[in-house]
Amino acid sequence: MESSLDAAPAAVPLLTSGAGGGRHAGAAIDVAHERARTPGATVAHHFNAAGSALPSQSVVQAVVDHLRLEERHGGYEAAHQVADRIEAVYQDAARLVGADPAEIALFDSASTGLRTIVEALRLGAGQRLLVSRSTYVSHALHLMSLGREHDVEVVVVPNSASGAIDLQALDSELAGGGPAIVCVAHIPTSSGLVEPVTEIGALARRHGARYVLDATQSVGQVHLDVAAIGCDAMVTTGRKFLRAPRGTGFAFIGREIAGSLAPTAPDVRGAVWTSARDWELKDSARRFETWEASIAGRIGLGVALGEALALGTGQIETHLVQTAAAVREALVVVPGVTVQDPPSSPSAIITFTVEGLPARRVNELLAQHGLRTVSVPASHAQWDLGARGVDAVVRASLHVYNDETDTAALVEAVAGIADSAEARAV
Repeated sequence: MESSLDAAPAAVPLLTSGAGGGRHAGAAIDVAHERARTPGATVAHHFNAAGSALPSQSVVQAVVDHLRLEERHGGYEAAHQVADRIEAVYQDAARLVGADPAEIALFDSASTGLRTIVEALRLGAGQRLLVSRSTYVSHALHLMSLGREHDVEVVVVPNSASGAIDLQALDSELAGGGPAIVCVAHIPTSSGLVEPVTEIGALARRHGARYVLDATQSVGQVHLDVAAIGCDAMVTTGRKFLRAPRGTGFAFIGREIAGSLAPTAPDVRGAVWTSARDWELKDSARRFETWEASIAGRIGLGVALGEALALGTGQIETHLVQTAAAVREALVVVPGVTVQDPPSSPSAIITFTVEGLPARRVNELLAQHGLRTVSVPASHAQWDLGARGVDAVVRASLHVYNDETDTAALVEAVAGIADSAEARAV
């Protein structure tokens, strides 16, 4: 397809993170350096950090090196040799989110972590699950399934005009019902929305509710402190904004709640079989772990955590929020393009639609320009996209390795597609 790019907007400048104070103060992100250590950044314009970000060369090398170690010595023997490095993963994960290493559990995915923790809460009749409209499909399906099986009411809390959860409505739900568990996605898969997680934590504490935070799309792109947020548990993945290998993730499970919870399927990793009919769980969040895991993946996760800590989450957040805002401003003036992010969207995720073209087709056309984006259908976010009457959105999610050539290429290609004969003919 020939796209009309002559009238496309000018290049979108990459903004630096030097402005501001507090947690956002510090040196600007050196995008050229980040690209130099990210081979994939030179292959295409990668805008899929919210799906699976590009890993650094160091992350990949660490994984390969460990696989070579397993090749030479065997899996168990190789794991023994890197035991200290695995322990460091717990320490760095804790540093990243403001926790204690004993409050960290490693998982193969955020979905596994969320499922394990919610099931350990032992839901029963009379309890309620208060959930945000931003809830991800896999978590939503699990919660609805538990609701049906255990006679637990699942309440989808409405949004305010900002697009975020309505805090007054949540307060009313917490005050007016029985025992509740609040489950919220910090940043959803379907937009750049950022939920007011600290305010939600204050309400949960006031009413004595448990609070589980899905930080799958936030850890690695925004500053996050579990103590300040006030959540009882938080789960994230490695492959997204942390730039770690697939098949990795971790959870924070606070001391106050961890000791009172037990996994529904105890494993030799987290429990000791003490007699014919008895066992003891570990006195840490590791009671929720299982024995089998990709040690190479966890080594890679450790390298990625170290790199995120070295950059500084405040610096990363400021840089990504400002850059994404500039891209949105450029897209919003393109005829035929609708930016679908709600007002409260200070994140690196940008969602939009092109008039006359399905989101999947827009993704295909962008791929022809070397732009990697994804389409998110309403079936992945019924409480969000479905409720808004949006069939699907194109999602572009950037990271610190995206430079001006990337952002300019994205805006120019979208403008050309929107102006194309194909779009007008549909």
